[in-house]
Amino acid sequence: MLSADELRNKTQLYFDDLELQQEMTALVIGPLTTTHIFRWSAAIENWGRIHYDQNFAIYHEGLPNILGHGSWKQSILPRYLKDICLPDGWMWKVSFQHRAMIVPGDTITCWAKVTSKSTQDGLGLIGLDVGMLLQTGVETCPGKATIVLPIRGGRAVPYPFVRPKNA
Repeated sequence: MLSADELRNKTQLYFDDLELQQEMTALVIGPLTTTHIFRWSAAIENWGRIHYDQNFAIYHEGLPNILGHGSWKQSILPRYLKDICLPDGWMWKVSFQHRAMIVPGDTITCWAKVTSKSTQDGLGLIGLDVGMLLQTGVETCPGKATIVLPIRGGRAVPYPFVRPKNA
């Protein structure tokens, strides 16, 4: 995981730097603890007992343990994509499905693979397959994303981002 200083001083990734089928550098998080999961519950004020009460989750609901939140996963993939784009690119779109539970002890690997490249209005659009793999190899959040990167020698990606006219 990149530190705040590494993100502040990150070298820009350009549209020109990427090839089809190229795998992006992964982000590994974990192993998750009950404290991580409970802190997220507290931060978003989600008091569903399956996220903090281990006895309730296991013995009442029949779950393997307390569960990590879908909203936590929804925050991690966009963060991962934003970090790829920094400092001057833009994480434009992401969609994914929740396919598997996450529980304490899990380690999650966020990944992305280039599936398409195009240019519109002088901007580089990169299509990606994305996901979050558990340490067991189970894909917990398969999806698709589009990031916008500057083209070397081209115009800057606008901030705030305005989608290209034909996109």
